[in-house]
Amino acid sequence: MPEISADDGTIHYELLDATPPWIEAPETILFHHGVAIDSGIWASWSPALSDRYRIVTFDVRGYGRSSIPDENFDWSFEQLARDVLAVADAAGVDKFHFVGESMGGAMGLHLAIHHSNRLLSVTPCTCPHKGGAVQWLAEWRDYIAEHGMDSWSKRMMGRRFYPGGLSKSAESWFASTQASSAPQSVLGHGEMLLKVNLSPQLPSITTPIHLIAADNSPFLPLPVTLEIRDAIPGSEMDVIPNSRHGVVFSHAQQCAESLRGFLDRNSAY
Repeated sequence: MPEISADDGTIHYELLDATPPWIEAPETILFHHGVAIDSGIWASWSPALSDRYRIVTFDVRGYGRSSIPDENFDWSFEQLARDVLAVADAAGVDKFHFVGESMGGAMGLHLAIHHSNRLLSVTPCTCPHKGGAVQWLAEWRDYIAEHGMDSWSKRMMGRRFYPGGLSKSAESWFASTQASSAPQSVLGHGEMLLKVNLSPQLPSITTPIHLIAADNSPFLPLPVTLEIRDAIPGSEMDVIPNSRHGVVFSHAQQCAESLRGFLDRNSAY
């Protein structure tokens, strides 16, 4: 798995190119996960996409095989955006489709505002645009300090997924990956999100936007995504039924098919 240096840290990424030889200059989709997980969250998306698109995934700084900063690290969207562009550069990609879940979706909106020249499209999934709209974030520090990461993770699982919504093996992987996340990364990202407010800049976005929403996320009620859709000219939205905040994992096939439909409708092929 390739590793790149980026601003006093390392970022691990993967490039999957399974496109057939008759697809000339295939476009690339770059995936950005959210808080307390790693790039494995996207594993079940590839079958619906890899026949036409190159797939780039990476472990966001603070998780997985990428660098884990210490408690004093100054988290910012600007820093994380530089990481995204460094991954794209390392993968040899100038312009790309971007898919992000939760915090990663907000990153997609940030990129559309500040780095639209690098984007073909953005698909934010269960995505906030202002931190104050994300329920439960403010309580994380006190809860983790009192109960620890294992208890926090168990609590989060019920907010991410309906009971029985995952296979036992998938549930075990997600729960263990989440529980083993560095608490300073979880708290740093959560508190970074609380400060974000992209609302005033949403109407300026001209990059094609395809929003994917869970119909029952405890963190981001559906009206939040509707507010984003209504603020961005020409954006579209798909709601996945019977899903919670972890929709990109529990309903990976439906989400990937939603993305594929959007990309095919807007494809140059």
